[in-house]
Amino acid sequence: MSAGQPLRVAVLVSGRGSNLQALIDARDAGTLPIELVLVASDKVAAQGLRRAEAAGIATLALAPRSYPTRAAFDRELFARIAAHAPDLIVLAGFMRILDGAVLAPWQGRIINIHPSLLPKYPGLHTHERALAAGDAEHGSSVHFVTAELDGGPLIAQARIAIESGDTPDALAQRLLPHEHRLLVACIDLIARRRLALREGRVMLDGQALPHPLQLAAGATRLA
Repeated sequence: MSAGQPLRVAVLVSGRGSNLQALIDARDAGTLPIELVLVASDKVAAQGLRRAEAAGIATLALAPRSYPTRAAFDRELFARIAAHAPDLIVLAGFMRILDGAVLAPWQGRIINIHPSLLPKYPGLHTHERALAAGDAEHGSSVHFVTAELDGGPLIAQARIAIESGDTPDALAQRLLPHEHRLLVACIDLIARRRLALREGRVMLDGQALPHPLQLAAGATRLA
């Protein structure tokens, strides 16, 4: 990517695409310097694809069952993504574990948003697990993607208090707007060439981050 040019972003979704919509809205508002070049999914009926179509973004849907192995599906998916020449791939509710060999060429150019305060609760059912553990707070994390499930270097987190009487659905709904702002803020730093992964370390303005950045309640910038 060249300085001064919008960051070319491909987004992978499996469901409703609310994080994708946050990126579309920020792009349209002129507050996020990106070009959304592709939205891809493993679900033909994913609502995220309809959001992309409505916004005039190219879409791609591939059915995993049409491929003999998971790795074969991943290779085809990433070959098709590469044809759009993205600078960054964003996993935004993409519910598949990706093959490590396929991910390797994209190291430092692919991020994921996950609904927990990693390293707590990688994988599924994060809201239920936080409540079952009696946690006082919950949140969302953005990290660079590696072959380890939800285990790549952390970029930033947003936190909310768990309230008495919270259910998994209620907790998820309260977290969602924080999640949207978190993803936009992280991509903004990457788009402005301020944040990158170097030799396995997250670098901000040329300095290694000692801990993940935090998004305060109501904020749109990370600290």
